[in-house]
Amino acid sequence: MSTPRRVLMVAYHFPPLQGGSGVLRTLGFARYLPEEGWEPLVLSASARAYAQTAGSAQLDGQLTVRRSMALDAARHLSLRGRYPGCLALPDRWSSWWLSAVPAGLAMIRRYRPDAIWSTYPIATAHLIGLSLHKLSGLPWIADQRDPMLDDSDPQAPYPPNPRVHRLHRWIEQRIAAKSAAIVCTTPGALAAHRRRLAQVEAGRFHLIENGYDEAGFDRANCAPAGHRSRFLLLHSGVIYPSERDPQALFEALGRLRRDGVLAAHNFQLLLRATGHDAWLATLLARYGITELVTLAPLLPHQEALREMQSADGLLLLQAANCNGQIPAKLYEYLRCRRPVLALTDLAGDSAAKLRLCGIDTIGQLASCSDCARALLRFLELARQGRAPLASPSSIALQSRQARSHALAAVLDQLTYRSPT
Repeated sequence: MSTPRRVLMVAYHFPPLQGGSGVLRTLGFARYLPEEGWEPLVLSASARAYAQTAGSAQLDGQLTVRRSMALDAARHLSLRGRYPGCLALPDRWSSWWLSAVPAGLAMIRRYRPDAIWSTYPIATAHLIGLSLHKLSGLPWIADQRDPMLDDSDPQAPYPPNPRVHRLHRWIEQRIAAKSAAIVCTTPGALAAHRRRLAQVEAGRFHLIENGYDEAGFDRANCAPAGHRSRFLLLHSGVIYPSERDPQALFEALGRLRRDGVLAAHNFQLLLRATGHDAWLATLLARYGITELVTLAPLLPHQEALREMQSADGLLLLQAANCNGQIPAKLYEYLRCRRPVLALTDLAGDSAAKLRLCGIDTIGQLASCSDCARALLRFLELARQGRAPLASPSSIALQSRQARSHALAAVLDQLTYRSPT
């Protein structure tokens, strides 16, 4: 019997960590890569590193997972809320490197993987992947997802901390020099990497988007809601103050309420697990829309999927400063086959993805008047059952299973090239 092909996956975001698209990305690859002839070996952080945890029932009992010690500098190493900045380079979980490299080497000796894969945005994961690559000689895939650096606005570089910025730049250059492949999740992120890393040959860049997991929807198994007098529009997930600033929408809701178009008896906007409830509550009071908008706490993922499938409409927010990003939630929205209202920038990747899937209920997030226009058109179409939905064939292309097929193709390509 031939030895199965294996990939060592270095990922901070992994169950039992609760929330975040990174958890679902790695979990999806781990679930579906075996169907493509690849056995995943997951190297992750100890559960102590996570501020919020949930049950790990989603994990396959056959999956090999090794956890190594990791401390959060802000939670475990601070004194009166302060900690030395050197303990948070390149991120607050830098201590993970000390335990993960020996643990990864032990896994390499025992399981003999054919490749290493590490995933950002926890930059320490890439340092671990780089170290294991240098010590083992195995080909290394850097799953960048989004760019580590953004210097497009000299007045507001990312990351803003100069020391973190310099270290991220060094890691990015190590990725350019040492990785066998660089994976991005959106066309915009891919283009940004190609501009920044012009020395890297085009064939080393790969686009593997986020997606939805069909297994999650099988467990959620919820029929869409029937007719209700009050239209329920749901935003599920974090609302960042800059990247998803809803103030133009709130201003539009305030005007529509004063004009008598929207009221508590015919419309509700439910903001689920925003991560910034206190800030949003202040805005709701400022714009006089507390009766129209409800702030709700985080739900377990399966319950969140059920809620999305039962809503009358789903709201997507994405500002123009994130035109090169697509919220992972968008793919789950598509799979829910509920009407989607996207308030974003028409030139961004999110709008392009929705148009590609046949959805044109899109408005400009930065414009109060366009938010109002897009919302009224959306409500009219949704109430009449005429809001556009993605086709089953276009939805299938967005699945985690399809993304795992793409990753397996990259792994096949690299391991066929590497020495035996």
